[in-house]
Amino acid sequence: MGRGLKVLLVAVVVIGLGVTLVTAFQGQIALRLMAGVVERNMAADPLAALSDGLHVGLCGAGAPLPDPSRGGPCAIVVAKQGSDVQTYVVDAGTGGVRTLAQMGLPVGEIGGVFLTHFHSDHIDGLGELAMQRWVNRMATSPLPLIGPAGVERVAEGFNQAYTQDFVYRTAHHGADIVPPSGAGLEAVPFAEPQDGVDAVVLEQDGLRVTAILVDHTPVAPAVGYRFDFLGRSIVISGDTVKSGNLQRAAEGADLMLHEALAPQLVDVITQAAAKAGRANIEKITLDILDYHTTPVEAAELAQGAGVKMLVFHHIVPALPLAALESVFVEGVSDAYDGPVHVAVDGDFWSLPAGSDAIHHEERL
Repeated sequence: MGRGLKVLLVAVVVIGLGVTLVTAFQGQIALRLMAGVVERNMAADPLAALSDGLHVGLCGAGAPLPDPSRGGPCAIVVAKQGSDVQTYVVDAGTGGVRTLAQMGLPVGEIGGVFLTHFHSDHIDGLGELAMQRWVNRMATSPLPLIGPAGVERVAEGFNQAYTQDFVYRTAHHGADIVPPSGAGLEAVPFAEPQDGVDAVVLEQDGLRVTAILVDHTPVAPAVGYRFDFLGRSIVISGDTVKSGNLQRAAEGADLMLHEALAPQLVDVITQAAAKAGRANIEKITLDILDYHTTPVEAAELAQGAGVKMLVFHHIVPALPLAALESVFVEGVSDAYDGPVHVAVDGDFWSLPAGSDAIHHEERL
């Protein structure tokens, strides 16, 4: 046997032994890595690292149709000044609370949830969100659920559904760890705002949250929200057709999260449903065209309001291929001259106080 072949065989044996050892100990290696990650996460204070100002992240950028990059509608807004941090969620779609955890944002710090309306895709994550906030916070009072009239029934329904869960968790962990008084949701209703007259629904430590009447007929009430803090502003449209009232209320906002439906893409689904004899799906996809805003319409609204950045969320239909985004935004650049972003879960924007800057990062 030649020297070169011997060297090759030795190398193969050494590599084989190395692979065997790594395989044998990979569970222990993974366990050590896990321990380090968990320890760092437990000790971390991600909100402390944020700059003073207003911040918004998407814990759900999608709609009812399944989308691999977008869960149900959910946004988190953080207002920070020094050590004073206020955190609120707007809508709580499927998977939102788990996405928040993946984004490294503490669920226990959520001060309340604002609902834009009561469609199922905007509320179906509320039970899990309230439970996780209760357990992580050791909360002694329920999670405030803030919305127009009708929010009382939503809170009551989730509380009834989770009644046994409340009992089990307190019995298992003890009242000092999961205080019974902190379980569930507490409705905080406000009067429906009027066209041209907005309603300030929260004003606390410099943060002002304003409810804005929008049009999602036949769904009513339906509102959007404007958050103002330290000279920075964020508007969240809720579900609506193009709304002159929303444009008025969004005047001069730094960033707008606006829902958007692309009719040419929805038409693909409609035509497929018709060919397959799925009359119910064909009817639904035709119906949804009349109570949402197209990307171009949202762009026109943002331009008219002087919004500095436009972000599309509540994306309809799903965009499973990145190349479809260019189709989704066809015509938008002709209607709006500011920066545009088609959102996915984990997108996060920071609006520092005393600045016009808008910083974007991906937290997933």
